[in-house]
Amino acid sequence: MPESEGSAPIIIVKKKVHGGHHGGAWKVAYADFVTAMMALFIVLWLLASSEKVRKAVGSYFQDPTGSGKLMGSSLGGVGESLAVKKDDMSKLKERLEQAMKTMPKFDQMKDNVRLIITSEGLRIELLETEKGMFFESGNSQPSEEGEAILERLAEELGHLPNSILIEGHTDAAPYTGRTDYSNWELSADRSNAARRLMSDHGLRPNQVTQVRGFADQRLRLPNDPTNPANRRISVIVQYLTAKPDGEEPPAATPVAMKVPAAKPH
Repeated sequence: MPESEGSAPIIIVKKKVHGGHHGGAWKVAYADFVTAMMALFIVLWLLASSEKVRKAVGSYFQDPTGSGKLMGSSLGGVGESLAVKKDDMSKLKERLEQAMKTMPKFDQMKDNVRLIITSEGLRIELLETEKGMFFESGNSQPSEEGEAILERLAEELGHLPNSILIEGHTDAAPYTGRTDYSNWELSADRSNAARRLMSDHGLRPNQVTQVRGFADQRLRLPNDPTNPANRRISVIVQYLTAKPDGEEPPAATPVAMKVPAAKPH
């Protein structure tokens, strides 16, 4: 049909659009770049940080829940909350066992020494015989054998940064001979005697944080309350907890043991 005179021509313009679904690719590349830069800045910050910070960050990535270092302990926290792990206590246990084997007469007392890893730490128990091996029966002062082993333990444990607890336990047989003295006093006096001896032979000042006397309230053999094995001294090497900022515990060094004598009840 001919165009009418004076009408405007119809012009069709076709535009070519480039990019299509690739139009947002630059955003992905930019995000990758920003992520890489953030990682770089974190690395640079860590390199400039103290060793304590680097260890804490490293511990988090090894164990984000913070439970990995709490094996054998009731303490809570994350990262470096426990500087001494259960594996470290196992190594300490082995060292102490080897050191005690070098003691004179240790063969005579080895069946009465127990080393056990517990929730508190490494528990070293000196179990009594009927007549008394480490403390003579009814006596609060260590025997010769008790002094020897307590001195050896002190020499070994004094090299460690860990705190020490000392416990005294008796059997259920009532203390006789005095009306104003009981198993409570005897168990406390024995643990204090052990503390004094160990403090004089290697333990650091203030390394002993608690001295406990339990009398017969925590029998080792509750089904046999008068068994002499219930009479014992327990030395507990506690797990090492982190110190506040600026306070570092003394470095642990290898341990070697020597033994004096003691007296049981």
